[in-house]
Amino acid sequence: MQTYDIRLKSGTIIDGTRAPRFTGDVWIKDGKIAHIGESTTNQAKRTIDASGLIIAPGFVDLHTHYDAQIRWDPWCTISGWHGVTSVVLGNCGFGFAPVKPDFQERSMLTMTRTEAIPYESMKEGMDWDWETIPEYLDSLENADKGVNVIQYMPTASLMTYVMGLEAAKTRPATDAERAEMKRLLHEGMDAGLCGFSIQRLGPDSVQADFDGSPMVTDTMADEDILALAEVLRERDEGFIQITQAAGPIKKDLAFLEKLADTAQRPILHNVIAPARRDPEVHRRPLRWIDDCRERGLPIYAQCGTGRSGFAFTLEHWNLYDASPAWREVTTGSKEEKLAKIQDPELRQRLIEEAEAADKRLQVIQAGVGGNPKYLIVQDVAGHEELEHYVGRSVGDIGAEEGKHHIEVILDLSLKGDLKVEFLGPDKGSNAEFMGEMMNDSDYAIPGVSDGGAHTKFFTGGSYTTDFLSWLVRDENVVSLEEAHYRLSNLPAQAAGFRDRGVLHEGAAADIVVYDLNELSIDPPWIGNIEHDLPAGEWRRVQRAIGYKAIIVNGEVTFEDGNCTGATPGRLLRHGEG
Repeated sequence: MQTYDIRLKSGTIIDGTRAPRFTGDVWIKDGKIAHIGESTTNQAKRTIDASGLIIAPGFVDLHTHYDAQIRWDPWCTISGWHGVTSVVLGNCGFGFAPVKPDFQERSMLTMTRTEAIPYESMKEGMDWDWETIPEYLDSLENADKGVNVIQYMPTASLMTYVMGLEAAKTRPATDAERAEMKRLLHEGMDAGLCGFSIQRLGPDSVQADFDGSPMVTDTMADEDILALAEVLRERDEGFIQITQAAGPIKKDLAFLEKLADTAQRPILHNVIAPARRDPEVHRRPLRWIDDCRERGLPIYAQCGTGRSGFAFTLEHWNLYDASPAWREVTTGSKEEKLAKIQDPELRQRLIEEAEAADKRLQVIQAGVGGNPKYLIVQDVAGHEELEHYVGRSVGDIGAEEGKHHIEVILDLSLKGDLKVEFLGPDKGSNAEFMGEMMNDSDYAIPGVSDGGAHTKFFTGGSYTTDFLSWLVRDENVVSLEEAHYRLSNLPAQAAGFRDRGVLHEGAAADIVVYDLNELSIDPPWIGNIEHDLPAGEWRRVQRAIGYKAIIVNGEVTFEDGNCTGATPGRLLRHGEG
């Protein structure tokens, strides 16, 4: 008789391979799936009744920014609540290593804007016991983790470490600097990195640095990126995450093709998201990826599939940075912002730049941003004289009062001491187009949660629950088998995870057990505010309903929505561990 640690009994098993579902048991021992199937001779220390429930692989989220949060929240919530068992850190070129000791403060300030992570939380919650990538990975390995983690080399950190901040923002690397960056990437890959990441959005980036200037990678030279790609080709390992929108679309795509050809390793192209009415918005880039694949270029589409809303005040919001005037008005202290909002010259520049900025913001608008004209006044922070604006769009208010919609945002924010809250409207996501994107392309990966970033604005980490409850159950445009392949197996393949993302004997026991009929997000649109970050800072959260158990490496981390306190997550060096 064999004794196992956990028996998941009589559930509907979706194994992540697209194979037809079946009913059976999953037996777990020593962190692995030891047996799948019924048995009359086996016993388990614990049995979880999964009758009427789904048993599936834990979800793999390739696009997060939990680099700071994992230091105080081992489960990387809100993603951990929603069945995510593995995350990738260091996306978009942003992170905290390598870092010289005298640059720690500046790197945190950068993240307060470009990824909108509260400064006081970082300052209190991070121990900074590293400088180099190998030291950082050792620190990450020793930290408590409730999810599995793999780590990119963040190119902004790398360039700053080698070149210094000013040089990294203003010129290409010298031959010597480029050689040193390649050496450090080799060193990091030896230590267990999974590749490198970059976000290159040009001088008018929608996500600026702390001082309003472009991020280091935004103006990074082609040859510097390609030099790093050569490292992955030489090693025949690793992959690249890139957001490339620095110029004309044809030029951007041509560079991505060159990057894929140089690296000969998987490229995660971020981000493709369907429009509400025009199917060509997603069909066009997916056709391009299919063409690339036919030519041997290993490019994947990272797709925005979540529907979480966003809400913000001008005290914190940064995601309209495509306008230089907007960057200027929204940088500095609260007092400085209030003064700038009243500056007639700056206000006029904001209005003049609005149309051009809207065009550059299309990617953001397709995801979390939305056109400023359609923002809804959600809360006026107790200012009774402004209550009659609640529930109305800034565009309608502007038409009534003879103002540009940007003026409306500024005036209400000024009168409300920067605490007036604006809500992004539900844009009416097109389930048919989402289903088409997931069913018709072999290389479309759902997600782009941005988990851990922009925590006061939106809650993208709930995308897994939204995908299953909306596209699978409610709209019936994606099958359960296809959904779990996309949420677990395909991203695991792209990222080089070994023996994860599937349910088969010998694989790591990263598993979700849930009730599809009960699966939901609480609250459904905009997250509740909770003061649960270090230093008493707050964030928006959406909790999950319907998960019976979330299991990481054979240990239950959440049961019926409650955290068990278990921290069985691992740093997966080279995708394994």
